[in-house]
Amino acid sequence: MITGITGQDGSYLAEFLLGKAYKVYGLVRRSSTINFERIMHIQDQIGLIHGDLLDQNSLIEALKLSKPDEVYNLAGISFLPSCFDQPILAAESTALGVTRLLEAIRITKPDTRFYQASTSEIFGNTTEAPQNEETALAPRNQYGISKAYAHWVTLFYRQAYHLFACSGICYNHESPRRGIEFLPRKISDGVAKIKLGKAKQLVLGSLEAKRDWGFAGDYVKAMWLMLQQDHPDTFIVATGLVHTVKELLEIAFGYVGLDYRDHVVCDPKFVRAEGETLLVGDSSKARRILGWKPEVTFPELIEMMVKADLGRNGGY
Repeated sequence: MITGITGQDGSYLAEFLLGKAYKVYGLVRRSSTINFERIMHIQDQIGLIHGDLLDQNSLIEALKLSKPDEVYNLAGISFLPSCFDQPILAAESTALGVTRLLEAIRITKPDTRFYQASTSEIFGNTTEAPQNEETALAPRNQYGISKAYAHWVTLFYRQAYHLFACSGICYNHESPRRGIEFLPRKISDGVAKIKLGKAKQLVLGSLEAKRDWGFAGDYVKAMWLMLQQDHPDTFIVATGLVHTVKELLEIAFGYVGLDYRDHVVCDPKFVRAEGETLLVGDSSKARRILGWKPEVTFPELIEMMVKADLGRNGGY
């Protein structure tokens, strides 16, 4: 069972598991405006169950219905500005929601293997770079704080109740299915529109900001591998490489034969407050124990995204 199955990671994970002959269930909230765009091509192969991380009973019923061997919790508010705008909701779903889900597993089917989607934002204010599994948690925003709680409560249920509960600390990962509000997708979509004459410029913040960016399709494989081990553990999932927004722009605009300097405008209001810490992950443990490594390179990822957005915008 996958929570957050309609999101970027959920759709790639569902695809991956179906390819391994899994019966896949997805937990979806009841809504008058349901967006199944990312899973439309596999929707008839998935069992969709209505439930919500805010509602304990719905989680218990979902587990009774699906009887899962594995649960992947990929739900929660992940866009930072939304966490600032809705801090209580962010904490309820991203933090306490994990406790509700783990408690539902403990009560209903304690032999279930559980994956918690953690994030590099739990290290936000650390002075250590690169970060590894032993790096002290030091979140600096509501999202990181909620995820830090979820990370620790996963560890608690592993130790106190002996649940097979894993935490994957994933660094930034993108794809053509990434939400348009996230920077790399904002850029790939902007490049496509400029190339096709639907826009003239792209307004961004700092071009010197750096991130450890990988491909979401690679990262879901690491999630699955964690639940195939003999013992539950915590793993960093990252490329170990950092790239600037400027590099991203050079690749994206270069793919369509344009120079980003002719089209990009920098606006201070989009500059995100950055700490001194460079968030870059040391994934050597995942490489050694899981046999995992990223397969899609950074240029391949950005070109893949621009190509997809050209198609979405009516281009080639």
